[in-house]
Amino acid sequence: MTDNTIWDINFVIQISYFIAAILFIFGLKRMSMPATARDGIVWAGAGMVLATLVTFLEQGLQNYALMIIAIVSSSMIAWYSGKKVAMTDMPQMIALYNGMGGGAAAAIAAVGLIQGHGEGITHIIEVSVAVIGTVAFSGSLIAFAKLQGILNKTLRFSGLHFINLAMLIAIVGMGYMLVIATEPNMMLLLAFFVLSLIFGMTITAPIGGADMPVVISLFNALTGLAVGFEGFVLNNPAMMIAGIVVGASGTLLTQLMAKAMNRPVSNVLFAGFGDSVVEEQGVDGEMKEIEGYDAAISMAYAQKVIIIPGYGMAVAQAQHKVKELMQLLEKNDVEVLFAIHPVAGRMPGHMNVLLAEAGIDYDKILDLDEINAQFPACDVALVIGANDVVNPAARENKTSPIYGMPILDADKAQNCIVIKRGKGTGFSGIQNELFFADNTKMLYGDGQKAVAQLIAGVKSLEE
Repeated sequence: MTDNTIWDINFVIQISYFIAAILFIFGLKRMSMPATARDGIVWAGAGMVLATLVTFLEQGLQNYALMIIAIVSSSMIAWYSGKKVAMTDMPQMIALYNGMGGGAAAAIAAVGLIQGHGEGITHIIEVSVAVIGTVAFSGSLIAFAKLQGILNKTLRFSGLHFINLAMLIAIVGMGYMLVIATEPNMMLLLAFFVLSLIFGMTITAPIGGADMPVVISLFNALTGLAVGFEGFVLNNPAMMIAGIVVGASGTLLTQLMAKAMNRPVSNVLFAGFGDSVVEEQGVDGEMKEIEGYDAAISMAYAQKVIIIPGYGMAVAQAQHKVKELMQLLEKNDVEVLFAIHPVAGRMPGHMNVLLAEAGIDYDKILDLDEINAQFPACDVALVIGANDVVNPAARENKTSPIYGMPILDADKAQNCIVIKRGKGTGFSGIQNELFFADNTKMLYGDGQKAVAQLIAGVKSLEE
């Protein structure tokens, strides 16, 4: 192969990486708006396909058969699982896929460390990628297990933070030894990765389910950071740009989510959440039940109804029934809006995705800052399976773990109807003071069946 031919191939590779990077960036930009999110995913996916295919033109590659088998088999698994996964399981699917990205970056770094590639700053970065990717991998697997219900217990005991600190110091120490080593040390490398895996698990296991949206975003940022660093080591612009974009967006999203909970990220990672119980919060009064027909009447004759979806709607897969209810109310000249809290559900944007899947107009879906001022003029606030994001204790009860967290002001509506499966606390274990308010009525039952009762009640008024 002539020098000119090699130069031509390198030019094709570099320009292809540049185009892939543009597709990544514009794809992410389009993902920021619900109306263009689907196109954004296609754009970014096209960029990933281009970056993957052009990699085969790189000089010095071997094992093409294994590469093709890995790409084809993993693509088939991803396609099948993506088609089959229920919308309620999407948060844990994202956690799992995110963990695979971190694990892949760590595996590439492991190969480099075993073969002894790089020196100086490159070697330091490779060790950093190994620990960051490994922690993101094992931590994401724990997040997946928690959300999937495989791991129901929260690991939390006195002295755990000191154990984690000791492991972190040991990991840093072993990383330093790997950097200064003149040749690969397999036993040291094995211990380094095993301890990093354990560390990722032990820092994630104590975190409660209510904090999972923040944790998923954080591990997403770590995965992006690992991929970007590994792209620098491999001199691969596509990996660098993709990793930087994912890392930056994940970091920003983590900060926004933590702000929405009025808690620093350090508090999410190193403090318990939801340990308080009803007796400790001193909730007075009792929950007042309402029948579906009576609730339907109050909504049918309202002027404005604000619907607040939560994980209960996702579990019941009630989003399509909710849309049907919205259409019936609008036929009766009722204004219907949807209020979304940044940490509603089990992942960032969870409720937005469900409502978009049902085909609800994006203009009707408003976030916390846009909707809160409208609650005092709202006749009925309908809460479907949401808990902490509408809990007035965040404003009023200084002993509550969620005190200071911005919430949706459902309690300020003229009437509030809460659809809930039972009288217990929510996923975080904190009792909701809204349920005991004078203007709140409880409609017990599965989300989809309860909304179906409301639909039947509204229809009966038209007969």
